[in-house]
Amino acid sequence: MNLNNKKVLVTGAGGFIASHLINHLLNLDCEIKCFVRYNSRNDYGHIDDFPYNIIKELKIFTADLRDQSAVFQAIKGVDVIFHLGAMISIPYSYNNPKDVIETNIIGTFNILNAAKELGVTRIIHTSTSEVYGTAKYVPIDENHPLQAQSPYSASKISADKLAESFYKSYDLPVTIVRPFNTYGPRQSARAIIPTLITQLLSGYKEIQLGSLSPTRDFVFVKDTTNGFIKIAESQKTIGEEINIATQTEISIGMLANKLIQMISPESQILCDEKRIRPEKSEVNRLLGSNEKIKSLTDWKPEYSLEQGLKETVNWFSIDKNLIKYKPHVYNI
Repeated sequence: MNLNNKKVLVTGAGGFIASHLINHLLNLDCEIKCFVRYNSRNDYGHIDDFPYNIIKELKIFTADLRDQSAVFQAIKGVDVIFHLGAMISIPYSYNNPKDVIETNIIGTFNILNAAKELGVTRIIHTSTSEVYGTAKYVPIDENHPLQAQSPYSASKISADKLAESFYKSYDLPVTIVRPFNTYGPRQSARAIIPTLITQLLSGYKEIQLGSLSPTRDFVFVKDTTNGFIKIAESQKTIGEEINIATQTEISIGMLANKLIQMISPESQILCDEKRIRPEKSEVNRLLGSNEKIKSLTDWKPEYSLEQGLKETVNWFSIDKNLIKYKPHVYNI
């Protein structure tokens, strides 16, 4: 499918990855409807940072994914859905599992059901590498067992299985996309890289972190969104589960030292107990296989970790961006 000039709905549009995806879709001259969670401040998240001439091209739809009627109205007239809307924080899911479960499972059901009823041409459902849990083998391919090591990952596994069931039961043209640890400009303070960068740029000499030993496969956000586009354009990907990964890994400790050397070499790492996950919930190793996405599309990662970190640090170094973050607060 050629996405040029298509009518597209992006859920979770005010979020980190979705806002970068919107940039990409605008370059394809798509007509974009943005599903943003309603709030009384009319806050559209990262969309508010777009130039006014871009914002006025977007159709902003404010509602809640749990509202079946609102989701149905949002999907009317749409060709393609990129479903990124979700409650994404693992620590938050420990404290408020019901909120996470309702948003991620019921919200996804509402998207799938409305897409079925309205005959949407293509649905890209966003999963997460967290559904794999700690690696039983590496690199983790799409056949790896799913392990619910947090309420968040359990909710995403459930949403993935709903998507799979709608493909198998109703022939809904859906693909389950599993980005590994995406990072880059605009990322939430809940994530490890913004946590490190904002503390370092704010002049902290003692950097608060949780466990340093887990490894992650970090994907720069422009590579992730390019993967979404490539997957949506390929008919071969319908009905499939597909990783977006670099097939390289780095420990949190090594990542922290890399950023310390880039920004503030005199800083040191301190372990903050409240940032450590429960022992059985910690995912100790995530290293993704990207063989499947390469076999089904012409995608490949274009950014090295060093290139991506440099671009990310440069964005956070701009005062108007850094000021939006609270490095003294542990964001869950």
